[in-house]
Amino acid sequence: MSDFVASSSTSSVSPSPPSGPSLRVDSSQAASGSGSSRPSWSIAEADVQRLIHADHDDPFAVLGPHEAHLDGVPGWVVRAFLPTAREATVVLTTSPAPYQGPFEFPMTRVHPDGVYEVAFAGLEGRPRYRIRATDAEGRSWSQVDPYQFGRVLTDYDLYLLGEGTHYKNYEKMGAHIMEHEGVHGVHFAVWAPNARRVSVVGDFNQWDGRRLPMRRCGPTGIWEIFVPGLVQGDLYKFEIQSQFHGYLVEKSDPYGFYAEVRPKTASVVWDITRFQWNDQDWMAQRSEIQGLDRPISIYELHLGSWKRKVEEGGGFLTYRELADQLAEYLKEMGFTHIELMPITEHPFDGSWGYQTVGYFAPTSRHGTPDDFAYFVDKMHQAGIGVILDWVPAHFPRDLHGLGYFDGTHLYEHADPRLGEHRDWNTKIFNFGRNEVRNFLLGSALFWLERYHIDGLRVDAVASMLYLDYSRQPGEWLPNRFGGNENLEAIDFLKRLNELCHGHHPGILTFAEESTSWPGVSRPTYLGGLGFSLKWNMGWMNDTLSYFAKDPIHRKYHHGMLTFSLIYAFHENFVLPLSHDEVVHGKGSILDKMPGDLWQKFANVRLLYAYMFAHPGKKLLFMGNEIAQWREWSHAESLDWHLLEWASHRGVQTLVRDLNRLYRSLPALHEVDFDWRGFEWLELHDADNSVLAFLRRGRDPDDIVVCVCNFTPVPRHHYRVGVPSGGFYEEILNTDAALYGGGNVGNAGGVEAEFGEHAGRPFHLTITVPPLATVYFRIRRG
Repeated sequence: MSDFVASSSTSSVSPSPPSGPSLRVDSSQAASGSGSSRPSWSIAEADVQRLIHADHDDPFAVLGPHEAHLDGVPGWVVRAFLPTAREATVVLTTSPAPYQGPFEFPMTRVHPDGVYEVAFAGLEGRPRYRIRATDAEGRSWSQVDPYQFGRVLTDYDLYLLGEGTHYKNYEKMGAHIMEHEGVHGVHFAVWAPNARRVSVVGDFNQWDGRRLPMRRCGPTGIWEIFVPGLVQGDLYKFEIQSQFHGYLVEKSDPYGFYAEVRPKTASVVWDITRFQWNDQDWMAQRSEIQGLDRPISIYELHLGSWKRKVEEGGGFLTYRELADQLAEYLKEMGFTHIELMPITEHPFDGSWGYQTVGYFAPTSRHGTPDDFAYFVDKMHQAGIGVILDWVPAHFPRDLHGLGYFDGTHLYEHADPRLGEHRDWNTKIFNFGRNEVRNFLLGSALFWLERYHIDGLRVDAVASMLYLDYSRQPGEWLPNRFGGNENLEAIDFLKRLNELCHGHHPGILTFAEESTSWPGVSRPTYLGGLGFSLKWNMGWMNDTLSYFAKDPIHRKYHHGMLTFSLIYAFHENFVLPLSHDEVVHGKGSILDKMPGDLWQKFANVRLLYAYMFAHPGKKLLFMGNEIAQWREWSHAESLDWHLLEWASHRGVQTLVRDLNRLYRSLPALHEVDFDWRGFEWLELHDADNSVLAFLRRGRDPDDIVVCVCNFTPVPRHHYRVGVPSGGFYEEILNTDAALYGGGNVGNAGGVEAEFGEHAGRPFHLTITVPPLATVYFRIRRG
């Protein structure tokens, strides 16, 4: 090895090694701040100016270690930009054999704003080093220079990310705690193709965009940097200087796993791989549990308002507190699943989570990512599936979010006729862009993979399917064929379902889709969109409109109930009584009902039992099960004190018993999506406002008879035709005193009488209580 020489423009230190060959250190003659007198290996003045003005688009070309020839001798030059440093020293962390240390060399400050460099003649191999610096107040610090490290992202990563087929993009983009080239730190990566410069900023560099400009990874538009020494909990953002119009902005990490509690907006470094899951039994059985022939009864919930900490001024419960309380409550009530209104990070409480900023981050309102994992794990151990509301249709305009991300309309369409939701004042994703599709597909797969989510309910699907959704003529652009179908969004939804079901068999996807678009819950290979299930918005609208009418007028609207069976088997339907039906002046379910206090509660009980017998899976929003009087408010707890009254306890008990029957009786859930599971027994009795039908399981002899009386007049000696003889046990009566009713009923059941009625060989002669539903089952054995 040739003599090893460190060259700088200030006084040099010549350490005396305790043994081994002597080490010769020479000084250069470069003058601080004078570009003309610098040696040939020194940084160019143009690069200095770009660094100090945070305008360098290729910082790795000048900062860190670079091979150089120093007076004809091969070697290395090390440069650093340290704006707050008064002096700086390079400390080699690997000894250049055969010499022995210590190896500490002062750097030249070539510009007073903090550009430093030092050159090593005769040093073979890329140096590994730390930089020790002191500021004007005499405070010292030491750091491993991030500009000495090579790329983390491979060419193959970049190819897949650009192509839009890197379905684990969340493992590469964003912030990841890792070891790189033998050093611990955090790797950052962000997509900003129209940026001139991107920097990581945070507490660790005083939010100074000059300090950590990132490496542009070729033409992909991806920027990355590995920063040694950062740890979990560090705050960060990306400072982006656009190529256009001098646009400069700080953005939260689109792939961030965690964020500050609103109204703060920084992303937080977090390792989401450490949580130890204990839901192996659930995951192994999930495909069977979530089959379309199994009971699915969903409790829709807003985590921020199910319960609040009254003793702490109404603060939020944590994920862990919610998990422990909800697991017990859901098991007691018999629900099979919980559906969380969006817990993806969002800035505005009043959006209920539907204006998402963090597509990979559970909201910090309730705790850390580990706390949310605990929540899901706890639900699974209690036998409860977890469905997540997920919002790929649109995103908010907040400055720190996805909008106008790099000084261009990157994630959204630039044309407002394609890129803006007027109803919600939000932006619409550009589903035709590979990177945008990949971002959203990666988000969906992320929740299924990393948090063991059992299903995704996709919000606002109708707004995605139609280019003219909620738009007047002239406010939208037709597709290339002249139609109103959003072809890119349709293709995206199909691919979403193919990937989710392909990568995670046994999960469920739900479409909130309110139009007559065909095949929403049919496989893509048959021309459908590929969802597992679709919300039956028609059933919900017709049913609630019917129940809002005074019973004396219901006979004129009988078809509003029977109409749902015309299309009930066109899709795999969920019957939703969701949050949308109890807000914005619509009134609570109880408050929608006509009549006096008794009639209101009786109507609610009638509705729920009718719903649980109707074909389709079930969904109730929190508070519906206790017949809450007032509309739901995201800012307050449910009115749990109402359970002090027997009428409210009665509704809750009924919902518990309905879930129990629904889960235990195959006839109520096995054949939900085929005519073979349903048969009208009485559909024409509009004058009495009575409906009767039976549900049948895969075993044709396994039947449940349901009879509903939608008036406050009891129907005595009412005849209902049935297919076979035997004793028909009354297994549910919503007028039972246990539920708050008047105990009008059939004394436990009736014997079927031989004699044709309505085309059936047998019939029942029963009492149908007022405003009530009764279920019967043949007693066997």
